[in-house]
Amino acid sequence: MDATAQTSELIKRAINGDGGAFAIILEGHYDLIYRTAYKWCGNRTDAEDVAQDVCVKLATAIRSFDGRSAFTSWLYRVTLNAVRDMQRARVRHGRRADALALVSPEDAPAEQEDATTAGELWAAVRDLPDQQRDAVLLVYAEDMSHREAGEILGCKEATVSWHIHEAKKTLRGLL
Repeated sequence: MDATAQTSELIKRAINGDGGAFAIILEGHYDLIYRTAYKWCGNRTDAEDVAQDVCVKLATAIRSFDGRSAFTSWLYRVTLNAVRDMQRARVRHGRRADALALVSPEDAPAEQEDATTAGELWAAVRDLPDQQRDAVLLVYAEDMSHREAGEILGCKEATVSWHIHEAKKTLRGLL
């Protein structure tokens, strides 16, 4: 049985209340959840909070997985929604996340400059409008094709391309 068939079987079992199958799914996909949250949040603490929230929500949300898309595509959407929920809650409470990358004082000056530049770029990406930010992060940080990103975002490939084009124009003006 291939990995896709195994995952499909585990999902069916988890939907029917099999806690062991659910645990295997979480174990196999936690890194994806955390990595995705980290790229969108920009810091470890928020990413851990989002990942934990997704894991808790997944216990009931897995019942809504209908198999029309790949499980990982669906899981990306669940994670992105959790990130957006956290960000909206922060705005409501007047708190702002610190999206700047930390530079270690032990790093050599050239490495510090590279880290600062990369940190500033990703911080600027995180400040883009939601659709542009999500398209850029999926394509460039997750190394997905425009088609794959479109599946996750629920839009056409051309729309993803347009969001990336608009994001590049905005970033050129900011950086």
